[in-house]
Amino acid sequence: MTQLPGRLYQAIPGFEDHLVKELGASYETWGPLFYSPSIEPVFWHQNSWLDPVKIEFNSINDAASALRSLGRNWWPCFYSHFRRGSLIQSKLPPLPVKRRPFPWLLPDTPMGAFTLLDANTMIASANCSSPFPGGIIEFEEDKEGPPSRAYLKLWEALALSRKWPKAGERCLDAGASPGSWTWALSKLGAEIIAVDRAPLDPKIDPKISCMKGVSFIKHDAFTLKPGDIGKLDWLFCDVICYPPRLYDWIEKWLASGLCNNFVCTIKMQGSADLADISREADFETPRRFAEIPGSKLVHLWHNKHELTWIHTKPFPPGQCGP
Repeated sequence: MTQLPGRLYQAIPGFEDHLVKELGASYETWGPLFYSPSIEPVFWHQNSWLDPVKIEFNSINDAASALRSLGRNWWPCFYSHFRRGSLIQSKLPPLPVKRRPFPWLLPDTPMGAFTLLDANTMIASANCSSPFPGGIIEFEEDKEGPPSRAYLKLWEALALSRKWPKAGERCLDAGASPGSWTWALSKLGAEIIAVDRAPLDPKIDPKISCMKGVSFIKHDAFTLKPGDIGKLDWLFCDVICYPPRLYDWIEKWLASGLCNNFVCTIKMQGSADLADISREADFETPRRFAEIPGSKLVHLWHNKHELTWIHTKPFPPGQCGP
């Protein structure tokens, strides 16, 4: 067993070009996996293998035994030797693959990943950046209440933070239309100030703006100063805008001290078409978000051409979840 320096990144299908841009020239690929011997801030990936090791083995049992010695939870990422890999996987403790309800308190046990380079060599990491198997999480969807599926990325972000609004907590939902995030927050019992330049879609207005605890302000959220809103428990933003404008607005909120918990989507400009090689991405502003102390910057499984910034206040000592 040989420890490998650096990190192994599982690419997001369709966004390999963004990962390559972040990695620069120093990387090699194994199927969907990109190995870099250095550790630099990289965000355009589905999962990062934090402690990669190379393991040489003689038999299926040897391979499974080596993995079990490193950790309990393992998820495969095969690009070759699928049959042999499946036999190794069958010797490991099974992981439940099912849609999760929300709220769902994510277990804090590490999630591992492995792949085969050849019939007798594998790369594995007992600890990955994503706690979800292969970076994938599916929820039990509500197909009637919310006006779109955008609430799923909010659920994923809150599950990752292992924290979400409690009943009665005051939230701001910037760029609320058509109302999916407001819907999800209201279902948690939160008090929501939904802000958007356009009113909520009249077709879903009775379902969203009339939900318990929801008030609506027709306004450009970015022209509202923190003092105009006052003390918040949570600030949520899914506004389509240039990333630097979002950063400048968030800076004002952080400086005000009026909010401790944030979930914001950093949307890239240009085409979201995976086949459009001309699409552009801002690589600098997300790094500025990531440098804010206490931040997590990720590409969620439910994200598209966007990243999500999560900044939450830690729980008091002895408290581990909502």
